[in-house]
Order: sequence, then structure tokens, then C-alpha cells
Amino acid sequence: MSKYRVIWDREGVLAKFENEEITFLRENYSAPERSDLPTPMILRDIEPYQNMIDGKMISSRSEHRELLNRHNCIEIGNEKMDSKPMVQPTVDRRKVLHQQLSDMSDRQANKLIKKAIKGL
Repeated sequence: MSKYRVIWDREGVLAKFENEEITFLRENYSAPERSDLPTPMILRDIEPYQNMIDGKMISSRSEHRELLNRHNCIEIGNEKMDSKPMVQPTVDRRKVLHQQLSDMSDRQANKLIKKAIKGL
């Protein structure tokens, strides 16, 4: 089965395609002239969304930017994050326990010792 397609413009049939091959093109057709000026890039506005900070609906880019500024937030996209691995501090367990015991009262230390003895 062959595919048939027709392209129309203001003056009528411009071109006919059959099986993806052009079979007719108007004789007096000339491609539209283009300007040397760059064409503007048009961004449509964002779709409305409910923000996660205070639950209000945001319906424009200006509201989105204002929300980020008001709450001191930044927008994160595809940029590379410079993250450094978290370094675990080396802790001398004996020093930590000694410090904790020296900060306790005698009553608290005795309670802790009795509890440890019962657990054995």
C-alpha cells in the first residue's frame, strides 16, 4: 500500500508525495527568503507547580525566581557538584570514655557500673 501526502499553501497544492518521494512541485515555487538577522529564541513560561517550601502555587518564572530569592535557595541543574568524601575523624576511644566519665557525677558513674555488671 502506498503512502500519499499533499502539502497545501495559500495558492493551493504545493507538493505531492507518494511513498516518501516527491511527485509534484508547483513550477513557480521559490523558497521563502530568510533574513540575515538571528531569529529570537522564545521560551514559554513554566507550567504551574506547587512549591515545597510553603505550598503555594507558582505559575511564572518571575514568581519562581522571587521564591528562590526570598527563601535563600538555589536551583540545581546539570552542573557538576564538587563533593569531597566525608572524612571520618579518628577518635581515641579511651580518651572519649575518660572524658565522659570525668564529666559524670559519682552517682551517675556508679549507676552505669551497676547496669554494666547486671548485663554480664
